[in-house]
Amino acid sequence: MNDTKIDEEKYQAAKRRVEEIKGFYGHLFSYIGVNVVLLIIDMVTGLRGWWFYWVTAFWGIGLFWHAMGVFVFYKITGGTWEKRKIKEVMDEMEKSEKEVK
Repeated sequence: MNDTKIDEEKYQAAKRRVEEIKGFYGHLFSYIGVNVVLLIIDMVTGLRGWWFYWVTAFWGIGLFWHAMGVFVFYKITGGTWEKRKIKEVMDEMEKSEKEVK
């Protein structure tokens, strides 16, 4: 492989990573914004008890798992795992091509 192709692959991998992080922050800001609005609605309407915290709690669980996927699990299974697996598959393909010849 030439350097240009390697640089392009690194660029695409970095771009995907930035999109994942950007997606998480979009999710976080939506979570904060919507829950602030729900809190205000809950305070203004004064219906029986607080109900907004159910949305906050369950959406928070989803946000937590999104963060885990972007920041924690990525370090475990992210780029290095993918590179190893690609190399493994390419080696298997090369081996099978040699056996056919």
